[in-house]
Amino acid sequence: QVQLVESGGGLVQAGGSLRLSCAASGRTFSNYAMAWFRQAPGKAREFVAAINWSGRSTKTGDSVKGRFTISRDAAKNTVYLQMNSLKPEDTANYYCAASRAQYYTPVSTSQYDYWGQGTQVTVSS
Repeated sequence: QVQLVESGGGLVQAGGSLRLSCAASGRTFSNYAMAWFRQAPGKAREFVAAINWSGRSTKTGDSVKGRFTISRDAAKNTVYLQMNSLKPEDTANYYCAASRAQYYTPVSTSQYDYWGQGTQVTVSS
């Protein structure tokens, strides 16, 4: 079992930045690929970014490419999402997820085994 706790969400003006954190506990952190997804009201959960077990491979969704960066710190059992140049359409609940497919960077929600409770990000225009 892996427990995931997100933090760092909040209200920010368009053009601003936020950094989300996801602290993992339970099983060995390096055994999992990690990802961020987001979900706005009335919409499906959307892939944002993923990182493999070593941190050497990452993947970013088209809607955030060039603005968001995923990273992980093995010593802190934490994965981060640095969000720059935020837009109102980035407003959503952001979820951290862990996948046993540790060597890859999966983009589908069905490939993830554990989920956090989410942290709300609101971008005002």
